[in-house]
Amino acid sequence: MTRVIGLTGGMGSGKSTVSQTLAQLGAVVIDADKVGHEAYQPNTETWQTLVKVFGKEIIAVDNTIDRKKLGVLVFNNPDNLKMLNAIVHPRMYEMMKARIADLKKQNTKVIVVDAAILFEANWTPLVDEVWVVAADEDKVITRAVTRTNLPEEQIRQRLATQMTNQERRKRANQVIENNGTQLELRAKVKELWNKIKV
Repeated sequence: MTRVIGLTGGMGSGKSTVSQTLAQLGAVVIDADKVGHEAYQPNTETWQTLVKVFGKEIIAVDNTIDRKKLGVLVFNNPDNLKMLNAIVHPRMYEMMKARIADLKKQNTKVIVVDAAILFEANWTPLVDEVWVVAADEDKVITRAVTRTNLPEEQIRQRLATQMTNQERRKRANQVIENNGTQLELRAKVKELWNKIKV
């Protein structure tokens, strides 16, 4: 019996550390960001639709989608962002669904769908349960500033556009609180892993 876990959490929550730890423990991780990059590959259906909708100027020299140029078009334009998500999210859903089906055929015990926008993109039907990684705002800001070198103000703006931890917690089967060290976080993940492996 395969268990499919959806792993999500906001910026600076520690989701990547949890994902890496689960992979080290033996889970097969499907990284939604990587699937997104694949969806953007030249001449795919998604690529063609994006070029049709947003114009040829989003094509880079190597024929890939220039994500920076696309980002400029959607970042401060809610309608464009909605349109982009409506094109890309369903395609990613189908790609991940196919991957999960393949892994189940191979009798993979635990599959983790690592996706920051698991709830927002309506990808929860892909998983059996959801694990949310959460941390206090001050911790999140400190970590995000250290990791990205962006000013605190920009981090706060980005956080304001994300779903709140409160909303995520309500929809989680398992909440991993991450206000301590990386070692403590890894220990919590191992504890949860041992429970599901019983």
